[in-house]
Amino acid sequence: MVRKLILDTDPGGDDIFSILWLLSFLKHKNIDLLAITTAAGNVPARNTFNAACQILRLSEVDDIVVGRGVALPEQLFSHASHIHGSDGMGNLSQTLPPGRRRFADSPPSEKLIIDLLNRYPGEVTIVGIAPLTNLAIAENQAPGTLRKAKEIVIMGGAFNVPGNVTPVAEFNIAFNVKAAQQVFASRSDMVMLPLDVTRQLVFTSEMIADLVADYPESKLVEFMAKLVEFLTRTSLEHRETKGERGFVIHDAVAIAYLFYPELLTFKRGQVMIETQGKFTTGQTLLDNRHGVKSGFNAWVATAVDSHNLMACLVQDLTSLVERVHHN
Repeated sequence: MVRKLILDTDPGGDDIFSILWLLSFLKHKNIDLLAITTAAGNVPARNTFNAACQILRLSEVDDIVVGRGVALPEQLFSHASHIHGSDGMGNLSQTLPPGRRRFADSPPSEKLIIDLLNRYPGEVTIVGIAPLTNLAIAENQAPGTLRKAKEIVIMGGAFNVPGNVTPVAEFNIAFNVKAAQQVFASRSDMVMLPLDVTRQLVFTSEMIADLVADYPESKLVEFMAKLVEFLTRTSLEHRETKGERGFVIHDAVAIAYLFYPELLTFKRGQVMIETQGKFTTGQTLLDNRHGVKSGFNAWVATAVDSHNLMACLVQDLTSLVERVHHN
């Protein structure tokens, strides 16, 4: 049975590669991508929407609904344009054809989530690789909505590694910490993919060198190569990769979970999210003491086979390029 998915995203360079990875499965008819719901995060809401639409056009995928996110009246942390560019696309958006959808005419992301979960209760997996604003708004507007999802997979959090916006907080959780708290309270089987595993996933130019050589006329390959160059430069400037010439492709781990689950190891636990700390807001915690636990709400990834994950990603991106090139 082809699985039904909603991708909640805030493109963002690593989001873009995750979208492309997902589209490779779509081209092979392995998934039914019901919608891409965009959110403010790495860049403002209008920019994340435009980026998603441009990637769909570049990949020659025209039949996916794209939802628009909302601006937050209050947020603790600024956008991440210093990493992803002001457009979320490595400042490359002007080199690409515009998307075929208009922000003002598109449905709100939270409405898409509510409508699709009501239409397909128990069938839809939500893949959340953005701040959890859209999911929380959907739950606020229609309480119980998130329990109708088959599964909710979240890239976010940090437990035994430093955060990436504060010493202890990861961006997707900290950007809208109240939304994160609400989403994790909505059900007992969240799948959480934290920085503990994503920091091991460094994407380099060498990984797509064969694609660049084999498809010198491909606009998609040219864009990917230039985006890798941009993200490598900003990642090195901000010391994200221990000096390795590449960038951390955080969000890709959520796609890997869907199709290559053997690459990940998990533990069960009760994820707690700090919302009031002076220095620790956005921190995620697990109680690892060996006492009797009163409850749990998540499966948390603790280890990843990074070499094989990256190999699968590169091979699937190659398959996507071949399909787009030969259309």
